Amino acid sequence: MLHQPDENGVYARVSAAPMRRLFAYVMLVGLGALLLWLVFTAPPTAGWALVMVLIAMGALFLAERMRRATATVLELTADELRDSTGRVLARVEDIERIDRGVFAFKPSNGFVLKTKVSAPAAWAPGLWWRIGRRVGVGGVVPSAPAKYMAEVIGAWIETRG
Repeated sequence: MLHQPDENGVYARVSAAPMRRLFAYVMLVGLGALLLWLVFTAPPTAGWALVMVLIAMGALFLAERMRRATATVLELTADELRDSTGRVLARVEDIERIDRGVFAFKPSNGFVLKTKVSAPAAWAPGLWWRIGRRVGVGGVVPSAPAKYMAEVIGAWIETRG
């Protein structure tokens, strides 16, 4: 299959699906709101109230991080996989293999890259994560663009040898 870049040199783009993004956001905000509502309407013991408030605050914080992260787009160029802010997830030359199998430890509708070099841990909730030499792409993304991006990367790996 022949893959051609667009006018900006981008071979594939992956962005969050609007309905998946909304659903995930509403679920996290709903969890936070429900826990806070429970604490104030049916107060548990002080210890449990503190735990519930901390979990609620964590869910609300995560909802906001996910909202911001899923506003970006992942772009695959001949040199790198990056997001639309310019943050590099992995350099193409460093990618050893791609895992997109059914039983792979990967995000929903996504894939995992194994790179030659380790990079600092990073996470864009709902879109991608990086731990050591592994980069996971997926979450609230539609399957077709993620599959296409994975196929392009897989083809590059095969031609490299």
